[in-house]
Amino acid sequence: MELRQLQYTLQIAEEKNFSRAADKLHIAQPSLSQQLSKLEQELGVKLFQRNTSTVELTYAGESFIEHARKIMDAVKELRQEMDDISQLRAGRVVIGSMPITGSHLLPYVLPAFKAAYPEIDIVLREDTSLNLEKLTAGGGTDLSLLSLPLQEPTLTYEPIGEEPIDLAVPPQHPLASKAGERNEISLAELKDEPFIVLKKGQGFRKITIDLCRQAGFEPNVVFESNNIETVQSLVAAGMGITLVPHFIARAKRSELIPVYLPLADPAPSRTLVIAYRKGRYLSKAAEAFIETFKQTLAERYSS
Repeated sequence: MELRQLQYTLQIAEEKNFSRAADKLHIAQPSLSQQLSKLEQELGVKLFQRNTSTVELTYAGESFIEHARKIMDAVKELRQEMDDISQLRAGRVVIGSMPITGSHLLPYVLPAFKAAYPEIDIVLREDTSLNLEKLTAGGGTDLSLLSLPLQEPTLTYEPIGEEPIDLAVPPQHPLASKAGERNEISLAELKDEPFIVLKKGQGFRKITIDLCRQAGFEPNVVFESNNIETVQSLVAAGMGITLVPHFIARAKRSELIPVYLPLADPAPSRTLVIAYRKGRYLSKAAEAFIETFKQTLAERYSS
């Protein structure tokens, strides 16, 4: 059974005449009759009683027409909805985000996106980077805000920006006096310092550990936390030092504020990405969100 056969049958029922129905459908009358016969053979019932002057629906035909109208209405609605989605007049995007990174970036990205595409719904899911990768790979999100390197091999990504990594020390730390100076700190200078880092499962923990190892030492980890805000509070309280993504550095209005210092060249950074499952179809709404994220980040954090 084909949609055009439903359309043909509905037109015959409306016109009660094969010739007029064929004219309205812009097809030859023999072709119309052939399609109807083919449909009746497939169904095993007669849909119309034919005589010399008119065409009348059979009992089966009345039932068929009732359902055919519903089907064609649903097809029309489906086409309209798909057109709305393709033209970004409707849709939904499920976004995964690392909670703290998202809390610093999404308040700028989401309003910009909603202003441009008010009919697109956004669903936000927050989790650790490791859990987000699994969620994204399993189709639980359309897109996820993550940082490289990704551990999940089934994901691909689009880079959205490079984020500098700063050193955070307590205000009373000897290095704090260098704040505002051009002297940058070498990571190797920190080999004897107590480090406060994120717990396992957090992507930035791996970045911190890897950077220390690249500088030739294993960090002396004295405290761990699930929350980078807690890490910064502990640093400000004098419990140790840490590395902090630049966008997450605390505003001066916060009560406990570490001193932030740039690191020497080659200055470390992390690559923020929008990740999604390899081979997954990206809707136009998802593509628009990626572009909005890139533009907003570039406008806000360009030097």
